[in-house]
Amino acid sequence: MQLKYVGPKPIISHTGIDFDNNKEDKFAYLNISVQLLKALSHDYFEDRVYKYNADTSRFENDELIHELKKYCPTLDALMDASNHNIEEEIQHNIQRAHDSNTLEKVDKDTLANNINIMHDYIVQRSINKSVYYCTVESLAKLLQKDNIDYVIAPMFQKFAHVLHSVQGVLLKKEFSIDTKIEIYQEDGKLLVKLEVINT
Repeated sequence: MQLKYVGPKPIISHTGIDFDNNKEDKFAYLNISVQLLKALSHDYFEDRVYKYNADTSRFENDELIHELKKYCPTLDALMDASNHNIEEEIQHNIQRAHDSNTLEKVDKDTLANNINIMHDYIVQRSINKSVYYCTVESLAKLLQKDNIDYVIAPMFQKFAHVLHSVQGVLLKKEFSIDTKIEIYQEDGKLLVKLEVINT
């Protein structure tokens, strides 16, 4: 198993295969989430503001996996589990296609065939998503453990997406952590800020 970009979410039906361009492959955000993890992984001292020069240069695949294993030590097991779970889901969807009461036999066969055609694509997206959420969980834990008050990043779509994911994870914790995302301009630059609201 490997990590690689495949593309947006497939929409599979008995009439064909389309793609939802609003549902990007989570692999597209891994580089940014790892950069944020690297930026936040250090000792903190009270009343200090830390700056990290994040850029959008991409890690080579081997380097990305090396970095991911620092923050997701069970990476291989996570990828295996994701693969196993999505295989079950794919088989379930193929069975549902064959059991459909609303489709003719030829349409059932076409739908099952379209699911099979997209098998590897679906598996890879699932693996990418699991790994991405491992990095997001790690980011949320860092913010919580080190009592980080806020993170500011360039207002690029990928940074905003990752910070929004972190916000979602913090909200779903057993004792939910309130946060606020703000977009603002400073010195001619558009920035996004995730603030942890300590009440």
